Parts: sequence; C-alpha cells; structure tokens
Amino acid sequence: MHWLIKTLTRVSKSTTNKTKIDTLLFSRHFTSVAAAETAELGPTKSGEKPRVVVLGSGWAGCRLMKDIDTSIYDVVCVSPRNHMVFTPLLASTCVGTLEFRSVAEHIGRIQPAISTEPGSYLFLANCTALDTQKHQVHCQTVTDGLAKLDPRKFRISYDKLIIASGAEASTFGINGVKEHAIFLREVHDAQEIRRKLLLNLMMSDVPGVSDEEKRRLLHCVVVGGGPTGVEFSGELSDFITRDVHQRYSHVKDYIHVTLIEANEILSSFDDRLRKYATKQLTKSGVHLVRGIVKDVQPQNIVLTDGTTVPYGLLVWSTGVGPSPFVQALDIPKAPGGRIGIDEWLRVPSVPDVFSIGDCCGYLESTGKPTLPALAQVAERQGLYLAKVLNMIGKGGGGYANAAGEMELGKPFVYKHLGSMATVGRYKALVDLRQSKEGKGLSLAGFVSWFIWRSAYFSRLVSWRNKLYVAVNWATTGAFGRDISRL
Repeated sequence: MHWLIKTLTRVSKSTTNKTKIDTLLFSRHFTSVAAAETAELGPTKSGEKPRVVVLGSGWAGCRLMKDIDTSIYDVVCVSPRNHMVFTPLLASTCVGTLEFRSVAEHIGRIQPAISTEPGSYLFLANCTALDTQKHQVHCQTVTDGLAKLDPRKFRISYDKLIIASGAEASTFGINGVKEHAIFLREVHDAQEIRRKLLLNLMMSDVPGVSDEEKRRLLHCVVVGGGPTGVEFSGELSDFITRDVHQRYSHVKDYIHVTLIEANEILSSFDDRLRKYATKQLTKSGVHLVRGIVKDVQPQNIVLTDGTTVPYGLLVWSTGVGPSPFVQALDIPKAPGGRIGIDEWLRVPSVPDVFSIGDCCGYLESTGKPTLPALAQVAERQGLYLAKVLNMIGKGGGGYANAAGEMELGKPFVYKHLGSMATVGRYKALVDLRQSKEGKGLSLAGFVSWFIWRSAYFSRLVSWRNKLYVAVNWATTGAFGRDISRL
C-alpha cells in the first residue's frame, strides 16, 4: 500500500489557501488484494455520491466535466495529461507567437471539484481495459519514460462511464511516419516542432555546412492540407518573413516551406475561399504540391510518382483515426472503427457507458452520418451529455444500473456553426455555411482574420488564458516572436 499512497498522494488548495495531503482519502477509497496486486477505487458505498468516470481531457471530456453537477456526482478523470489544450491556437505556439502555457488549462481549474471534493480525482494514467460486467476500468499510470518510475496498475469502479479518449493521428500505414514525422496535436508536439525548427536554423549557420545541406535542414514540409496544416504553414511563412529574415540573415535565402496535399487544400471550405487560400499561401512563399506520400525516410520523403523531397522538419497533419485502445474494445463499432453510439450518445450494448468526441460515431442502425472530428462537435456533445447526466442524477438514476428505461429527452442534434482558418499575413477565411453544399456567408481577408482572432479569443477556456494570449499577441506585435530555444 506504501507505493500507492506515495504515487497517488495529491495536494489540493483549500478555500483558505492552505494545502492538505489527501493520503487518508486514498487510503480510505483504494483497496488492495495484496501488496503486489492491483489496487482499486471500489464501488460507491451507501451515502456516497454516484461516481462518473471520464476517460480523456479533450474538448468533449472537459466540457462535460465543466457542466456536470458536482452536488450530484463525484467526478474522476483518467487522462495521460493534466490539462486541456486549446487546439485552434496550438500552431501559433510552434513559432513563438504564443507561449505554450497560453493554450493549456489545468483540469482542476475547469472543474474545481477535482481539486477540492474528497470523492473526485484526477489520475495521470491511461485506460488499458474496460470490464463492463463489473463496471470497472483498468488503468496504468503515465511515467513519461522515466526509468526510475515503474508504471502502476489500478482499477476504478464507475456508476457512469464517459469514454472521451479522442483519436490519434492517421498515418495510413505509411512506412516511417511515426519514426520521423511530428504530429501537431499536443503541447509536447508543438514544443518538439519549435526545438527542431530553431535547432535546424542554428545548425545551418555552422561553418562547413554545404549549401545543399542547408537547403535540406531549412526545408519545412507539411503533409496535409486541412485547417491545421494550412494554419501551421501560414504561421511558419510569417515567422520566416518577419523573424528569420531579421535574426538569421546568413541563411534566410535557404529556408522554405512545402505543403503536400493529395487533393485540394481546405476541401470542406467554399471554392472561392480555397482559391484565395492557395493564392495567399503561394504569395507568402509556401510551395504547394499535390501528391501522395509513399515512404518517409530519415531525411527524405518519397511520393507515389517517384519524386523525392528532402526535409529538415516534417509535420504530419492528415486527419485522425481510432486509437489502439478504442480498436481493442469489444463493443460494436461505427463506420471507420469508432465506438458506436445512439442518438443520446449511449453505447447501446453496454449499460451506463456513454461516448463523446472524436473516438465515437453513430451506429449504422441510427441512419445518421458520422460527425466530423471537430472541436465544436466534441464540445457540444460534452455540454449535451452533462445535461443528460444531471437529469438522470436528479431522477435518482445516477448509480450503476439505476437509470433503467429512464426518459432522456431530446436526442443530440449537431448544427455546424461554420469553419475558420488563418493563412498568415493577417489574412483568414471564414465559412459560415452549415454544409459543403449549403448556402451561407463566406469571407476572406483582414476582416476574416479579425473575426478569427476574436472568435477564438472569446472561446478560450479561462480568463487566465485570455490574459496570457492577449499579452502574447501584444508582445509579438511589438517585439517579434520569441526565438529562444528552451
């Protein structure tokens, strides 16, 4: 039991700003069959609130935790990170426009009960298995590869389980992608991109480096012409124009950006906006290539037409697919391998289990198409499900197997609010159509860029994030981007 107390002891702030060690809480709630066996957070007891276990801390999971009624439920979050990432602004952190902490918010700030309530917890762990018969999830702590820390396994009993574990970047089985490319989905991805970019800039200035090697080192290749790939290319081109040309003048003529897309860039946007984006990116110095990647090597990528493209930095942004955890679950799947859900976001074949976000999709029997893997979809699913769970809890159905045939109200309905993307140089696209074939307002240019910034600023998680972002934007405008390699 000693390792459990040592590993899972947490410090939370009380209302008087004094700290307390929650060792006794864990000792009371966790039980162990034997010292060497798996510990567990057991079923809720008489007099305790029903327990909602949330797997994941993305848009869907965090919105649900924010709106769930903690006077009804205890909330337990299991996630490999202790924060939520505001992904629409993540590309800006790669080049120093924003600092990393500006786009991250601790889960304890999103749902204070995680830090203050005795029955609510945040566990830095991955879910490894699901036992729906026993209403348990099996977890393993995250150690970040530290050799001195052994991963610990434990079980958590749930009354209601919310699977919001997200998706992972799609590689389409292409050789070498996971080994040599960098994905842009987490803060650590942005940190790696920034370190690699600045390292290549400094290495290319070392005496004895040939012109050919300089061009390779300073060739930034982005694969994927969706909003993330386009926005990162735009940020990168701005960084080159405004900062590299000033502070790395010796190599400014060698650095360039290539964006590779199999079809049209920003395929979900209006045709007029796509043409505008193509024109602006080309004007900014981004080389657009239509092609399909066949193989990724340590210093080159090979296209299906045989073209070899050398690179110093390779960013992969080609969409997402189900994670190994989701694929391994023995439950019905939606088209594409996602967790199958009904119109109320329930997993129909399993009692007390719901799923939201990128990891789930409608079952074919519902007759509904799979929703896109967008932040606005996930966030509204989290908001909807929080209301449903609150209603269930108030009706006395919060405990395991207690909801029965309780009426859940209206099913979830998604209405697309539009799409936005920046293309650099104070230009952006705003497409307010509800579908690709529908009609609606579409804008491009400086006004769209102002709308883009205003919309995302208003959607930031907390006032703390808003203050950080506002200060970062102001300092970047006045003094340029931060090019320190930390």
